[in-house]
Amino acid sequence: MKPSNLVGRFDLDLVLRDASLDPHNRATRRMLAAAAIGTEINDGYYAAVELREAVQWVHEGEPGAKLKLSMILGNRCDDYQRCLYFILAGRGIVQMLDDLMWLEELLEARGRVAGKLFKRRAPVMPQVRPYVASEPDGPLVAVTRDFAQGPSWYLDPELTD
Repeated sequence: MKPSNLVGRFDLDLVLRDASLDPHNRATRRMLAAAAIGTEINDGYYAAVELREAVQWVHEGEPGAKLKLSMILGNRCDDYQRCLYFILAGRGIVQMLDDLMWLEELLEARGRVAGKLFKRRAPVMPQVRPYVASEPDGPLVAVTRDFAQGPSWYLDPELTD
């Protein structure tokens, strides 16, 4: 598509692009925003919500939460969720949840704008798929019912499994 064909089209990833470059955002938030650029509107949002919920449930000690998180990270179809998780891994549970909720808010707002533009039949810029393969082609996380939680999972670093 020629650049002239893009004039007058709304860029649904504009806020994500801005957030990924904003020096006032901490590095993890800039990385999360960049990782979400180009993701399908609903898929990007719901994948972030699912990941945040699983991380939160592990932190809260919910039954089956560790299996859920390891299934997300061991899934053969979603590199995006693994990318989000490993951007935040080891940063501490408070920052991890805070940054995931921040990303959720951005993605939810993007979805609302996309819905309004769709209803108006307003032109939007085509989204470029951020991943080149339809499934992961590298090592995956092992799916397990239980895993050891290190100090980054606790508010008090003295507590460990």
